[in-house]
Amino acid sequence: MVRRRLFLLVVMLALLLVACAPHNAKQAVGALAAQLPEVSQTADPTAALEQSDMASTLASSDSAVVPNEPPDTCPVTRRPNPPFIPPAPYSQDFAGEFWYGTDALWTSIPRSGVWSSLPHNPDGYTQKVFWWRDGYSWTEEPEPELSVTGRRFDTPAPPLHASRATHAFAADIGSAMLVGVDFPTLGCWEISGHYADSELSFVVWVAP
Repeated sequence: MVRRRLFLLVVMLALLLVACAPHNAKQAVGALAAQLPEVSQTADPTAALEQSDMASTLASSDSAVVPNEPPDTCPVTRRPNPPFIPPAPYSQDFAGEFWYGTDALWTSIPRSGVWSSLPHNPDGYTQKVFWWRDGYSWTEEPEPELSVTGRRFDTPAPPLHASRATHAFAADIGSAMLVGVDFPTLGCWEISGHYADSELSFVVWVAP
């Protein structure tokens, strides 16, 4: 009799353990899940690729999309025929560049029509532009009343920033006027100089 009661007691305990096991397991799993960090949902692969492409585009500088040579859509200024020859004592041969303009106002332009590898700063790509006028003397007018403006020719862009004109002098360039310009972007740019009653414009390709 005693053995039968012990047997029944063991069977009941076994059934009780079996019945309770799923509940305890769920509790253990729930407690473990509560301790794990929340996992974000996986983003749509297409959207992720689009965002990556956009970020890459925004991060790319002009140098990644602007070619080194001027395209057909940029009418860079070429050496005229016959060429302009400035009055004495200015040189008639300027290495790598050519004179452009008239006795009243002229400048020097690269024969390739391209300015490349310009220094870059927060205002843009920097270049020094020299201007001449027959009879101009840097000693008499160290800060000439020369103004320079510029616009991008091939697409809308902010205008270039030009410094106040100053003077320059050297044996090969004589007495000249000097203006620093900052191009906000690379591309096709028209630059205009205004001095006294004269105006001169030319087009260059600003490349990487």
